[in-house]
Amino acid sequence: MMGTLFVINPNSSQTVTDGIAAALAPLQGMGAPIACLTLAEGPPGIESQAEADETIAPMLRLAARLEHDAAGFVIACFGDPGVHALRNRTAKPVLGIQEAAVSTALTLGQRFGIIAILPASVPRHLRALGAMGVLDRVAGDRALGLGVAELADPAITQERLIDTGRRLRDQDGAEVLILGCAGMARYRAVLEQVLQIPVIDPCQAAVAMALGRIALSQTHKPGA
Repeated sequence: MMGTLFVINPNSSQTVTDGIAAALAPLQGMGAPIACLTLAEGPPGIESQAEADETIAPMLRLAARLEHDAAGFVIACFGDPGVHALRNRTAKPVLGIQEAAVSTALTLGQRFGIIAILPASVPRHLRALGAMGVLDRVAGDRALGLGVAELADPAITQERLIDTGRRLRDQDGAEVLILGCAGMARYRAVLEQVLQIPVIDPCQAAVAMALGRIALSQTHKPGA
């Protein structure tokens, strides 16, 4: 029988996990069942490389406990912490939301922009984009100046998202926008409606990709 696609939120915020689950609702029933889980050992929000790295060991332990029932895994943090380590541990599909969002953006426009949470997030993004070899497709990476917990305030967050997205579109030339945090999932539809360019929620991008991998029995470890 087909297993479950486990979407692991590496921070300990159930509010963020609930937002991810709501964003993924349109993809339920399109293949493997989707279960969104919160990493209890994680920090309330992942806002630095150190915090991201500290989630890897407990995330790997959680994935090991889920392995028997899993059809695949999505790591729902924009820094993709532990994605390569988990791929080393399992033959089942493993997707990181940053990598999936960027890959999706490349199919929707020539140049993409990223909306980060904090200025300190931008160097981490640029390192990852450099490793992917896509820096020449990046229009810009602009920060909201809000932490993960503050994203739960819709009045402040929506206004800043629209303003930042408009700057990426009009000043930087972005043809596609990527929401640079799993905690932004609820704002995708309104941002796309206001700005009239494609907006990618990274969790949706990764889960859509993972469902395809599962349906096609495609893995990074064929024959394993």
